[in-house]
Amino acid sequence: MSKRIAKVPAKHLSADEAAGLVRSGMWLDLGGVNSQPELFDRALAARIHELSNVMIRSCLSVRPLAFAEADPEGAHFECYNWHFGSYDRVKHDAGRCVYIPLNLGEVPDYYRRFIDPPDIAVVRTTPQDEGGMFNFGPTNAWIRAVLERAKTVIVEASPGLPYVFGPGNGVHVSEVDYVIEGTDLPPSELHNPSMTDVDRAVAHQIAPEIEDGACIQIGIGAMPNAACALLAESGVRDLGVHTEMLTDGIIDLWKAGRVTGARKQLDPGKIVFTFALGSKTLYEAITRNPEMQCCPVDYTNLPHIIMQNDRMVSINNTTQIDLQGQAASESDGHRHLTGTGGQLQFVRGAYASKGGKSFMLLSSTYERRGVRKSRIVLDLTPGNIVTTPRSDIMYVVTEYGMANLKGKSVADRARALIALAHPDFREGLEREAHEHGLLPRWVSPGAGLAS
Repeated sequence: MSKRIAKVPAKHLSADEAAGLVRSGMWLDLGGVNSQPELFDRALAARIHELSNVMIRSCLSVRPLAFAEADPEGAHFECYNWHFGSYDRVKHDAGRCVYIPLNLGEVPDYYRRFIDPPDIAVVRTTPQDEGGMFNFGPTNAWIRAVLERAKTVIVEASPGLPYVFGPGNGVHVSEVDYVIEGTDLPPSELHNPSMTDVDRAVAHQIAPEIEDGACIQIGIGAMPNAACALLAESGVRDLGVHTEMLTDGIIDLWKAGRVTGARKQLDPGKIVFTFALGSKTLYEAITRNPEMQCCPVDYTNLPHIIMQNDRMVSINNTTQIDLQGQAASESDGHRHLTGTGGQLQFVRGAYASKGGKSFMLLSSTYERRGVRKSRIVLDLTPGNIVTTPRSDIMYVVTEYGMANLKGKSVADRARALIALAHPDFREGLEREAHEHGLLPRWVSPGAGLAS
């Protein structure tokens, strides 16, 4: 596809002037994570009473959005989101934000094939470099596809954003219509919660399964980062990284010398990701570092690309799994929490890789209103979204062990998952499995499955 070329050189304008280009009924794209504009957001909020039916796409907001805060009833701005962060979840609970189902690696194709061109796209970038490029910093994702299609392209050039190498991680001035001089606000940080004993127990199950030369994908959360911490202390060598999200745990592994990428088939010697979100230490590590490659999401997340690295290992969280192996990782009933993201694509890509493995992690229980409940259940909570189907699940891991479900019958899956549940729930799960026909008649209730 040929690049979109602006008819005239980019023009500098203020955030207020840029927001003045917005008209009622327009579609806006405001990037995601640390590419969401700051000054344009505030200026758009200031025009709230002049506008109506403005539809805005974004993703994983890492700070409150001024336009959304100015419009608590949703009378002026409609918010659409590709993946929820905690802020987006709050807005969804208030009826102010709608989720867009996806596989994250397909989003560039959605823009190129199915979504009408956005009227205006605004993205936060670094200032223009000597080659005329505005770098996207630590968030590449699908920005290129958005800017190719947008009728008007605006960049908010912010000195506080780190410059990050990677193919397609920027836009040339010839493709930009307007430039806003941004602030030196640093990228938002995300600090991992402290590891619990359960997190460490799960990590201890996984770490021995990761071989020298494996290529890893790590999801967000304490459990995957606990696995990184154990690997950093282990003797594993020459790990590679091909992941969606670059986390502090991966940077710690790299600093410990465990990540070299020397045995990767794709991008040897490079850490490949589509967005980075973490601490100041992470952002310092990726700034102008040639070992770090921030790539488009249709390169990082498509299974036929993921599988090209041998011994690909996918490590992700889920929140609930039923006795047939369906993993629900993004909702609590009809309440949406996060998103599909790249979980399913990495599960499939890792399985298709030569010697690849995928791990689905969860604590055996959670507590709600003082009542402890099992995350391993006969049936998923009504309304829960299946993120990874039973046919795709490989290893399931709790603090009580690990089971590979590939090639297992429904009965064998039920047995294996009951054994991974908290001991207080095993007897009840076994009884339910018998009552609903998941266990065959020749296996008597109480015949040792729940021991």
